[in-house]
Amino acid sequence: MQRLLRIGRNTRELGRAVAFYRDALGFTVTDPGAPPPDWTKLAGVHARPSHCARLALGAQELELTEFPDAAPYPQDSASCDLWFQHCAIVVADMDAAYRRLVAQEAVPITRGGPQRLPPATGSVTAFKVRDPDGHPLELIAFPEGIGDPQWQIARSGNAPTLGIDHSAISVRDVERSILFYERLGLGVAARGVNRGAEQQRLDDLRDVEVDVVALQARSRTPHLELLGYRHPHGRPAQRWKPTATAADRLEWSCRGLELVLDAIAAAGFAGAVLADDFAGGQRIALLRDPDGHLVQLTAAGA
Repeated sequence: MQRLLRIGRNTRELGRAVAFYRDALGFTVTDPGAPPPDWTKLAGVHARPSHCARLALGAQELELTEFPDAAPYPQDSASCDLWFQHCAIVVADMDAAYRRLVAQEAVPITRGGPQRLPPATGSVTAFKVRDPDGHPLELIAFPEGIGDPQWQIARSGNAPTLGIDHSAISVRDVERSILFYERLGLGVAARGVNRGAEQQRLDDLRDVEVDVVALQARSRTPHLELLGYRHPHGRPAQRWKPTATAADRLEWSCRGLELVLDAIAAAGFAGAVLADDFAGGQRIALLRDPDGHLVQLTAAGA
């Protein structure tokens, strides 16, 4: 695994989604009429989007794909539910970023505004919210000396939002998920346990105790985080179609794609590969992890 190329999200109304990420979060619309993503062209996927757009925040990219008739994001979703996948956006000024979200009538997850987490969990300040389709997002502010050094450098600018630090997914079995992603080529960079009143307000859950595992490719940012809720337990994910609103995708650049797919099969993850074919002049594999989260591997250097 080389790096996370982009995060893909489905929307039922592209114009509304683009306006939210642009106006509420500071994304730049780099291609408002982007061609259909290559994964939609894979044999057996049966996906025909009506419109697509690509946006950027700093050096990171978000791809929005419209499926007007897609299954909607599940109502009353919680952070511990196993379809949960958020996009963590780094902010230089939490107060300014928070006010901007409130002005755009974003739907909060966190109770009581941004939460300063204790030193045991990095002393970061965080706030969770939903976009118009129901996808969760997190604003995160790092104190000096915490997080990727690039965020400390970026704070010298004037923008309240800086870029995408990671995507976090809820998983039932942390060790099994680590095994899966290690076979893809990611490595464990850090792990800990979050608990306490601040975490409960952040997640809008009671009696929270959650394992947090950071996984990295060769490039540190953006990275992947696993959230293993010891308590409360979440609901299992449905096997949604890749076109469902909740079916986020992480697209990774990957060398030795054939070897990676062999390693997945050898580790006992039968049925993980949904599609494996050439599209857009490059080889692409679309996978489901043990909890149903989608992963796209794009052959590096193609």
